[in-house]
Amino acid sequence: MALMPKRVKHRKSQRGRIKGNATRGNKVVFGDFGLQALQGGWIKAQTIEAGRIAAQQYVRGEGRLYIRIFPHKSVTSTPLETRMGKGKGEPEFWAAVVKPGTVLYELGGVTEQQAKVCFARLAHKMPIPVRFVRRRPA
Repeated sequence: MALMPKRVKHRKSQRGRIKGNATRGNKVVFGDFGLQALQGGWIKAQTIEAGRIAAQQYVRGEGRLYIRIFPHKSVTSTPLETRMGKGKGEPEFWAAVVKPGTVLYELGGVTEQQAKVCFARLAHKMPIPVRFVRRRPA
């Protein structure tokens, strides 16, 4: 089941622009290892779910997966071969707006080698370039 908000103030949102680097959500906080975005972009709810399933199948009980992004943005589109006018299209899917530096997923309770293999599987599913990061000692 793809993620989406329970309620929203406005059904349709404007596209907006992704400017600057992430100042929040850019450090590994919950787990020991993370998958960090190197570029900005939208990540669909279906893609987030596909990544979750791939990671969960690899981890198989030992270790804990944390998803650090949530799709708050509704993306609309009009049907193909529709004439101009008649207003903005209906919401097609939900997406998470990701800035460069945002940590997308985190893993805890696994070895570094296991985490690297797991995140390599996730990286294939992501529409933006990502990298493997470690938790900084506080």
